[in-house]
Amino acid sequence: MTQKTFAFFGASTGVGLSALKNSLAAGHKCIAPCRDPSKLTTALGHENTPDLEIVKGNAHDVAAVSRCLKASETNLVDEIVFTIGGAFIASKMTIDDPHVCEKGIVTVLEAIAGLRRQGVNGRPHIIVCSTTGISRFGRDTPLVIVPMYKLLLKVPGADKAAMEEKLIASSEDFTIVRASGLVDGETDKTIRVGIEDPVKGVESKAIGYTISREDAGKWIARNLLIERDPKYMNKTVTITY
Repeated sequence: MTQKTFAFFGASTGVGLSALKNSLAAGHKCIAPCRDPSKLTTALGHENTPDLEIVKGNAHDVAAVSRCLKASETNLVDEIVFTIGGAFIASKMTIDDPHVCEKGIVTVLEAIAGLRRQGVNGRPHIIVCSTTGISRFGRDTPLVIVPMYKLLLKVPGADKAAMEEKLIASSEDFTIVRASGLVDGETDKTIRVGIEDPVKGVESKAIGYTISREDAGKWIARNLLIERDPKYMNKTVTITY
């Protein structure tokens, strides 16, 4: 096996943490920024992880992001996993930073461009975790929960949509992963996959209610990181039970 290098943004919890764990278990080098590095080591359950480099900083700091994107002095990382998101404020039906994903992906793209200007080579595959309910090509959620999405996810959904638009317009290689409603707990359930082309529209549909954070992260690791399935390249992918 050839060891690859992955950069993770949002790896201290949820989908990102699961993808990170599976990538480390497969023997790949991983780099992740964290404002509090102890939070990530605690989430992993141990501090001695030789293939993990934690960079103190956050995903909106171009300098910190740039450090995470270098596999070496001359090469960019192979893959970027972007799973950051805001904390939901139920009383206001919003998130603590309504533009957290949009600003984050802009920072990543600016960092890549800056490193290339400095002579660092590479074309990383950028994987972002988005949400169902925001497709331009028709309904991708069960009809019964459409009102809930419009009410509860209006602000975070708009942020995810803006993130997707920035990434698609960047001309970088990407896969957008739209997970259905996120729940907790790893399972052995079958994961159904839908594929959407950003220009041509729906290629196949997978409409469902939920998927766990653990299973979503494992799917990303197995299908996009450890092995990269070419049919998902430059596509938007829905994953659900």
